[in-house]
Amino acid sequence: MRVMFNGFILLLVCSLACCVSDTTPPTPALLTERMLLDQQWRFFKYADASQADALIYDVRPPLLDDEDGKAADAEPDAKVALTARPDQQILKPWILPGANPFIADPTARHQRPAGPSPGQSFPFVQSSFDDSQWQQVRLPHDWAISGPFLTCDDAAVGGGMGRLPSPGVAWYRRQLEFSAADADRQLYLEVEGAMSYAMVWLNGQLVGGWPYGYASWRLDLTPYVRFDGPNQLAIRLDNPPASSRWYPGGGLYRPVWLVKTPKLSFSQWGQTITATPHQARNGRADSNIQLQTRLSNQSTTPQQAELRVHIYALEQGQPGSEVLARLPLTKTQVPAGGEITLSSAVLLKQAKLWGPRPSQQPNMYLAVSEIWQNNQLVDRQQQRFGIRDLQFDATAGLKVNGEKIYLQGANQHHDLGALGAAFHPAAARRQLLLLREMGVNAIRLAHNPPAPALLDLTDELGFLVINEIFDAWQRKKTPLDFHLIFDDWSEADLRALIRRDRHHPSVIAWSVGNEVGEQYTGEAGAVVARRLHKIAKSEDPSRPTAAAFNYAKPDMPISAVMDLVSLNYQGEGIRNAPAYQHLAGIRTSPQYPAFRRAFPHKLMLSSENAAAVSSRGEYLFPLAAGNSAPVADGAGGDPHSQQVSSYEIYTAPFGSSADKVLASLAAHPEVAGGFIWSGWDYLGEPTPYYGARSSYFGAIDLAGFKKDRFYLYQAAWRPDLPMVHILPHWNWPDRLGHITPVHVFTSGDAAELFINGISQGLKQKKPGEYRIRWDQVRYEPGRLKVVAYKNGQVWAEQQIGTTGAPCRLALQTEQPEPAALLFITIRVEDCAGQLVPTAKLPFQIKLAGATDVELLATDNGDPTDFTPFPANARKTFNGLGLAIVRPTAGSAVTHITVSSPGLIPAQLTWPASPAQQHPD
Repeated sequence: MRVMFNGFILLLVCSLACCVSDTTPPTPALLTERMLLDQQWRFFKYADASQADALIYDVRPPLLDDEDGKAADAEPDAKVALTARPDQQILKPWILPGANPFIADPTARHQRPAGPSPGQSFPFVQSSFDDSQWQQVRLPHDWAISGPFLTCDDAAVGGGMGRLPSPGVAWYRRQLEFSAADADRQLYLEVEGAMSYAMVWLNGQLVGGWPYGYASWRLDLTPYVRFDGPNQLAIRLDNPPASSRWYPGGGLYRPVWLVKTPKLSFSQWGQTITATPHQARNGRADSNIQLQTRLSNQSTTPQQAELRVHIYALEQGQPGSEVLARLPLTKTQVPAGGEITLSSAVLLKQAKLWGPRPSQQPNMYLAVSEIWQNNQLVDRQQQRFGIRDLQFDATAGLKVNGEKIYLQGANQHHDLGALGAAFHPAAARRQLLLLREMGVNAIRLAHNPPAPALLDLTDELGFLVINEIFDAWQRKKTPLDFHLIFDDWSEADLRALIRRDRHHPSVIAWSVGNEVGEQYTGEAGAVVARRLHKIAKSEDPSRPTAAAFNYAKPDMPISAVMDLVSLNYQGEGIRNAPAYQHLAGIRTSPQYPAFRRAFPHKLMLSSENAAAVSSRGEYLFPLAAGNSAPVADGAGGDPHSQQVSSYEIYTAPFGSSADKVLASLAAHPEVAGGFIWSGWDYLGEPTPYYGARSSYFGAIDLAGFKKDRFYLYQAAWRPDLPMVHILPHWNWPDRLGHITPVHVFTSGDAAELFINGISQGLKQKKPGEYRIRWDQVRYEPGRLKVVAYKNGQVWAEQQIGTTGAPCRLALQTEQPEPAALLFITIRVEDCAGQLVPTAKLPFQIKLAGATDVELLATDNGDPTDFTPFPANARKTFNGLGLAIVRPTAGSAVTHITVSSPGLIPAQLTWPASPAQQHPD
């Protein structure tokens, strides 16, 4: 299979006079405008869902049993049939028509009911309602992330959903102003993500909505707008309990836009650029650029239109001044109230190709498209795109521009740790850069559509992406999850996702499901899978489809449907190693050979593997003898502290250690690579201790601090990086004379360990091993030194030692220059400047100087810490804490002071002087 492509739609207000030098100046009032609605919102959430209004989307099953902590690989259940009571008014018939643009069969589209709009008499939708006592919020807004955490055993929200109050019913209100000139435009509300069951009123009229909380969608406000005064916008959200296996967040957690277009304009997500390179060489190739552009005419008469398209190179995100190519002029007539699709093509000579780092460069281009009418510029849009050649070969693996790229991937949930579900590009960039440092070159989005800006970042930074949409189909994993709306909305959700994201060169495949219950239903499940596969291919025939299976075997009907073989845990085997034999649940022998025999022409990947668990800096004894073992109380896990040992051997019951996974993949070179579970810790799903708030799965903890596993993967994935890492720390006053194993992760092939200058022996890394172990070391305080070798030469060295008592705090920043967010690491050090790796001490943060600087959150990476994230005081966890600050724009100075009783405080001035900037 061969795939070549793309970029993304970005409508801008600017005239781009610097880019389009051969056109007359536009009339700005006629062009599409996108206005970010991030301010002036009022927010109200009912204290309890039982007190909420009756404006429900649809009837739901009673919540009789929510098993928090249910095994992640448990078989999903069938849907419960429901009937609304006579006294219930269901608003679904008014919401369903919003899906119509994404339903291919005209006979399956929905008709809005006639008659009065539901809810128009409800106070919250009326302009006269006084919302001055409601909370004033700024978007993006996650209503649950401030807490409080729900810590009791019978809490309404357990560990699975992060013990935060994300369920509930809430309203957002703000006013919109329109000018008389806007009467000649189409006026839209665009929402990048609203959790969940969104319903929108304008001036008391129900406009529409969208139930899936991860979807991006648009509503036409035009019929409901008033031009003689303020317009009242009201958005109702209803986030069900027991609706997710992880923390979903709540609220308008991604950007919201007011979009004004001319009557004759570009359709939403209506342009496709297919770029086909020929004979790539040295990162360049002659490339055919083909465009399909859909124009919309919302006027009452047919309109003549002329399409002009110019292509520019992007350098550091900015378009160059030279027009590299002009597509042939296209003229057409767009019918009244209709759409039309135009096609054109051009050859771009020696184009720079987009490719993944580090071996390639993520070069991008910009297509500037204009609609002209009677020599007047009517509308303009910009679309970024990349040119690359993808080949999915069952034997050779994935090739990008002719180069084999082995997938060194990580699964990522959507939350940003202490910032919750609210999307901040700076925080997402931080996550990606740390993953890249570990050696990650690919991301699987688990298990829902991402924020659009995340894909902007993966394009820019050169990551490959598997874009995933559903965690459930018709069968449920939690009582009130997506299965309730799958039949009504899955086509619209999938088509909308692909149209939105198909222009990102970083996206290499569409995954339409994760561990779905239809694996268990034979041919009936395959029917559902074929429907989704067909939808995806109709929207984007260039990319392969996938669905991640943890149960389906090669001879099951569902396994044959998708283009890729995408296996969760099955490749390495599930509960098949000796240490796992006593466990109940799915038991599977390693499946790579069986799937290869069944599907010899399909590329195979490990879409989810490992599920190793650990708490940063926590080491529990004794240590399991093998290289992979299930965590249990007293065997890698402490039920009292609810911490998991960081020797990086322990896993979820269905998982395998990093060592076992890497060895398995190395033994099966026919597999194109895989995606670890997970790159970062995330909120919710805290296996094995559901009394906690966040997961233990990440190679990086929730605060962004590296666990030991980070270095195990780095050693394997970056073999040319001289590195060595020792674990555990060496502060063990209670273990004098006791066996305290020392392990080393290195990109070298051998290492020698010294304790207080005495060699413990030189050891070679054996084939299939990814750590070097000294398991019989007895603890004595002092210094550990390890010297790593490669091909007989010294490769890297590291020393750690027993530290003194906590003496002072130190601050490190990750950004040398002012940024949208400032991430400050708080270190507890001894008087010699060494990190005290066991310090769990209180700290407090004070900000002074600029008046509008904001402390957004603090954290420490401890999955059991229930201090609210916005708090300015908490404890360090094993020597480290984190503060996230939104700095003042411009040159204003902020003074940051962090103190702890009995320790020398630390101060930081922002923007920092060179003398203040600390090394990593």
